[in-house]
Amino acid sequence: MELFALVASEEHVCCRYRLAAFRPALEAEGHRLHLGIVPRTWQDWSRVLIRARQADVVIVQRHLLPPWSFLGLRTAARRLVFDFDDAIFMNDSYDPRGLHNAARLRRFGATVGRVDAVVAGNAFLLDVAQRWARAIPLQVIPTCVDPRRYSIAQHDRATQQVDLVWVGSGSTLQGLKHIQTLLEQIGQHCPGVCLKLICDRFLELEHLPVKKAQWAEATEAEELASADIGISWLPEDRWSRGKCGLKILQYCAAGLPVIANPVGTQPVLVRHGLGGILARTVDDWVEGITRLSRDPALRRRMGAVNRRLVEDDYSVGNGARAWLELLHRLRRSRVA
Repeated sequence: MELFALVASEEHVCCRYRLAAFRPALEAEGHRLHLGIVPRTWQDWSRVLIRARQADVVIVQRHLLPPWSFLGLRTAARRLVFDFDDAIFMNDSYDPRGLHNAARLRRFGATVGRVDAVVAGNAFLLDVAQRWARAIPLQVIPTCVDPRRYSIAQHDRATQQVDLVWVGSGSTLQGLKHIQTLLEQIGQHCPGVCLKLICDRFLELEHLPVKKAQWAEATEAEELASADIGISWLPEDRWSRGKCGLKILQYCAAGLPVIANPVGTQPVLVRHGLGGILARTVDDWVEGITRLSRDPALRRRMGAVNRRLVEDDYSVGNGARAWLELLHRLRRSRVA
């Protein structure tokens, strides 16, 4: 089948992890995946519609298109799939206007109600989509990583001199800024601990030393494997329930134990006591970091559990098989 996907950009994290990563497996089964950037001009849209008419399946990733452009795409596409991995139907946790966004929700409902299949990053997102979806395939395909890209952390440091690590984009750094007080308290109560940031922007903290590692796709796996403990924090709200835990999966692939607060999908990915620690209070965080920093063997055991989790449930191979199953169902269905 000829697959044509509209994405924000080929470098966007969503495109890289939720579509481009599956290209070799799709091509091995005879499918061809072409990526296109969501157009900004009428002229670009005309070219996109020509490409859409030539494809067997058109995939729109994350974008809630304006009604006029969505209608044109719906008319042109034989089969139209919507893929999303965030609560794009609401504002994010840090928006001063609050979470509710009537325009986004209305456009989301109109999109989901007129496509031929929906792919969601987690069960919460799929449940929201079900409110508008017709009798179409609805499938959870979690964000996946390729564990073969990641070296496994050695955990050979037997002292409290350990590196916490956080990986993300500058746009998501606001989550760390939101818990700056917590990070400062960790620095005060956990001597010898550093925070390694793999990002394109950085924080400055008074009590917790920060190691700055400029993000690059070619080096992020190596930077993760040279750290000791992965950390993640999300606000306790509905927007966070839409997050799909990519950074945690990256920590797991690198064989790191993880400390995170029990919000959204994080309690699913971080199995408390086995692959990491779920921490809600400052005391939970300090106790967990102190325990892990003193025990490299425990870090190694938890890291091994997490690596197996990725290999068994969240590998690129798993995601590719789910997409192939969905494409098979669409091939058997009538043309839209």
